[in-house]
Amino acid sequence: MHQIISATTNPAKIQAILQAFSQIFGEGSCHIDPISVESGVPEQPFGSEETRAGARNRLHHARQLRPDADFWVAIEAGIDDDSTFSWVVIESREQRGEARSATLPLPEKILAAVRDGEALGPVMSRYTGIEEIGRKGGAIGVFTAGSLTRASVYYQAVIMALSPFHNAVYR
Repeated sequence: MHQIISATTNPAKIQAILQAFSQIFGEGSCHIDPISVESGVPEQPFGSEETRAGARNRLHHARQLRPDADFWVAIEAGIDDDSTFSWVVIESREQRGEARSATLPLPEKILAAVRDGEALGPVMSRYTGIEEIGRKGGAIGVFTAGSLTRASVYYQAVIMALSPFHNAVYR
């Protein structure tokens, strides 16, 4: 059984990690241990590089705290070009995989509050009345009418970031 350290305690992110690892390595093949670590970037990262740095930093801190695992996984959400997205970083002892998720364009009403210094999650909670929406379906769930959720979009990115770990051509 693969021991996975998740550099997040966010249920939407953990669900995506578990589903993706189960899809690639088989149902019941993984145990996830979530831990809370700092990203080293602002609560609301802007731009692809700052967001990827947040994911890489989380992974680095998780490896320091929990060095005895098979995989370490970090997901950092950010805002880039007026859209929300995330970076996924996965490491084993031998290699790394990274992938960027699909992006969701955000309405100007939401972006204005985020540009004024608020993180997307609290802005969306206020807009929808759903507490801690970032730990649930998120802006993605709201603006896709539930067709997609944070977990479903993150799932795809985790699957893509896992590609180097099960395809020999990457080695």
